[in-house]
Amino acid sequence: MAVIPPPSKTLWAAELPRALWMGATWWRHRAELAAAPRGDGRAVMVLPGLFNSDRSNIVLRRYLAARGYRVHGWGLGRNLGVRSVGPDAGHLIARIESVADRGPVTLIGISLGGIMARMVAQARPDLVAGVVTISSPYAGPARATHVWRAFETLTGERVDDPAVIARSAAIAGPLPCPSAAIWSRSDGLVAGVICRDDTTPAVEVRSSHLWVQHRPQVLAAVATILAAWPPPVSGQ
Repeated sequence: MAVIPPPSKTLWAAELPRALWMGATWWRHRAELAAAPRGDGRAVMVLPGLFNSDRSNIVLRRYLAARGYRVHGWGLGRNLGVRSVGPDAGHLIARIESVADRGPVTLIGISLGGIMARMVAQARPDLVAGVVTISSPYAGPARATHVWRAFETLTGERVDDPAVIARSAAIAGPLPCPSAAIWSRSDGLVAGVICRDDTTPAVEVRSSHLWVQHRPQVLAAVATILAAWPPPVSGQ
């Protein structure tokens, strides 16, 4: 198997400048955001990336709410992997159950949050109507990123632990619900090629990893993806 390297040092060094430039020019894309299709009122939950909390995706959540979705944060504080979601994602599953009163919930996960969304979709397909991952490195080795050491420190897990490897392989498998992967080949923290796979519809964007969830192109892509999916059906 070919070794997948992490992004180049040039892309890594450009992460913060690119994110800041995106923030400074965000206003230019207001027309694009306003033109995105409106939603069907389905329940949506946004899962943050490593070490981030609900505060990190407030722009995305507000945008989707304005598009007509019932939007929820994950409500579990900072994302510290299994330390936050519990063994087998039990805490996250309980949180999703609490907002699934009208039927399955669509999960949108950023980076590590997307990996967790896929895990829950496979464990509890009755709860999940669809999964959108944003720059989530679910389809390849952890060392094809610049954040695997931070992952180990913050989560207490080892990327070469056989149990973690087995779980990752399962997460990368086909999902029992609609799914889409938003990814960038110019991501400076994770190799873009491991943020998608051959069985999942993919949308490529030009973006840094940092603040990717704020990028107007990503917001519009999420709205377009959700609008194309059929409404969730209770008990699906």
